[in-house]
Amino acid sequence: MVFFKKIVLMSAVLALAGLTGCATKSDKAGYAENVVYHVNDSVVAGAAMNNIKNHLNANPQAKIVLVTHGKGIDFLLEGAMDDKGNPYNVRVQELKAKGVTFDVCNNTLVGRKIDPKTVLPEAVIVPSGVAEVAKLQSQKNFAYVKP
Repeated sequence: MVFFKKIVLMSAVLALAGLTGCATKSDKAGYAENVVYHVNDSVVAGAAMNNIKNHLNANPQAKIVLVTHGKGIDFLLEGAMDDKGNPYNVRVQELKAKGVTFDVCNNTLVGRKIDPKTVLPEAVIVPSGVAEVAKLQSQKNFAYVKP
């Protein structure tokens, strides 16, 4: 019986120690975090930017890169508007001011014959959107989010 009580007591102590000692970086505001948001259709651009805004509210120190290719680049072109007629560039500028990077696939620009000069100045043209996503994940340990 004494042995059983010791085991129960020891288990309780270990459980409590685990509860108090298992705080992770994600439990604290403002932790280092790298995330790539992948957008290949501008239909989800508004949702992606909402996700990013919420993400930054939860963790202002997160490094976020939004990579676009295919039809996903459309919201990063001059004059692009959402379905309510609101220009995307305003939201892009707000997120850029918070440190978000916007990448546009050059392969898409070439394939769709889109003049690179029409890409918003807040965006960076990368050689390949898909390759950029892969590089961020495999070489730079970015978490992947696809809204």
